[in-house]
Amino acid sequence: MATAERKPYRVMVTGPAKIRPTDPQALRDIEHVEKHGYVILEDVFSIAEAEEAKAEIERLRTKDASGPKGGRNEFEGWRTERIYGLLDKSRLFDKFVLLERVCALNDWFLDPGYMINSFHTIQINPGEDPQELHHDDAYCYIPRPRPPLGTAIIVALDSFTTTNGATEIIPGSHLWPTGQYPAPSRSQTISATCPAGSVVYFLGTTWHGGGKNTSLNPRVSLTVQYCQPYIRPTENQILAVDPRKLDKIPKSIVQMMGYSPHAPFIGYVDGMGPRRGIMRLMEWARKDVDFDPPTFADRDEGGKSKL
Repeated sequence: MATAERKPYRVMVTGPAKIRPTDPQALRDIEHVEKHGYVILEDVFSIAEAEEAKAEIERLRTKDASGPKGGRNEFEGWRTERIYGLLDKSRLFDKFVLLERVCALNDWFLDPGYMINSFHTIQINPGEDPQELHHDDAYCYIPRPRPPLGTAIIVALDSFTTTNGATEIIPGSHLWPTGQYPAPSRSQTISATCPAGSVVYFLGTTWHGGGKNTSLNPRVSLTVQYCQPYIRPTENQILAVDPRKLDKIPKSIVQMMGYSPHAPFIGYVDGMGPRRGIMRLMEWARKDVDFDPPTFADRDEGGKSKL
């Protein structure tokens, strides 16, 4: 009996080649980010969608008996409210993860299979002090300047103004070397003012921070942070979201949650795909602990692969 010819297995050692997009808008966005480290994208969602999102945030922040929660430390902001784990709590926010102009930028600055790093609301209330300036991938101790290990958007559900806490950015700081820090006076920052319906997109290497809110009203926003598929995300979406809800979440977002292994095999679970792994975890929760589990978890009783 003839045996099938086996093809050699090759591990990719360089990233996939990218072709610069031909769409004029996408090119302008990319070029602005390459030069300045950020770009403001206006009119990427409607005022009606902004108001709908704000109403949902208000429902979530007030539904618990304990009421809204302020920040837990100075960095989060004592007068700033955040709601984490949004993918578990409402489907209304899914659209903001997949904004077309944002995805076009991510396709250029990140590798295929990029993940959600974190996703939560940010409500800067009146009287809040400016946030400490920082860059989002500072926890990755790789010398700068370097390509970004992540990107982020701040979604303007309210208009961002110089008085209500608009995000402050240092243009060009994504090119700074290791050891260069912002001036204590914040004199290098610009205020990312923009109308509701906009997003502020920036690289994980760009220095930024929330602004001071001296107005009488809160500044309501969302942030979606993305990261390279080989970086450990800040927020573990697999544990944050009830896996029984996965069929209700857009497939592309499920993949960004970590349920799609990064080629060739980053993120596998005992030889299986992550989703099969989480299903096994749910099965474990219903049974007694097995201290002598099957040797090959990726096969069924007949020896067939369960990948």
